[in-house]
Amino acid sequence: MQCDIYHPFQCLADLMTIVEKKGRDLRHKKMVVSWAYAASYQKPMSVPQSLILQMPRFGMDVVLAHPPEFRLMPEIMEQAQEQARKFGAGFEVIDDMEAAFKDADIVYAKSWGAMVHTQDPDEGAKIIKKYSHWITDERKMALAKPDAIYMHPLPADRNIEVTDGVMDGPHSVVYDEAENRMHAQKAVMALTMG
Repeated sequence: MQCDIYHPFQCLADLMTIVEKKGRDLRHKKMVVSWAYAASYQKPMSVPQSLILQMPRFGMDVVLAHPPEFRLMPEIMEQAQEQARKFGAGFEVIDDMEAAFKDADIVYAKSWGAMVHTQDPDEGAKIIKKYSHWITDERKMALAKPDAIYMHPLPADRNIEVTDGVMDGPHSVVYDEAENRMHAQKAVMALTMG
């Protein structure tokens, strides 16, 4: 169910994981959706776009952090802002990963390509190299709340996109998140096939 624009199953599994870890009342929980460096290839924008559209509907204050060249689709951004207004949630866009992480309840940091900025894969690869310091490490996670959770849809580029210390550390919920993909998909199948 993933396309270049949306990833609904991942988003449902993410929501399920957040509810498991943070409870059902998610109003004004700060969720950071951050770009992260990855050298492997220009990854799709579908996960961050789905997150910024869905999470404000549950009252989460979403902070989208990315370098200037990694904007998401303008029409998705407009829809996300409208969702935040409609549901009384915050929606902020910044270009500073560390500022975004400050006092976060949920950190969701993953790579995506510079597709809105350029369609040229070589130019996109050059731009990505400029931001190798956008890695989720222990120092940045320490800026979040003590009980913050770290999320990633996997597979992650270890020690490039996220350090082993974060991926395998006490804040990480990535394996519960991965398991919840199966449960979310089975639920959708049961609803649509029953």
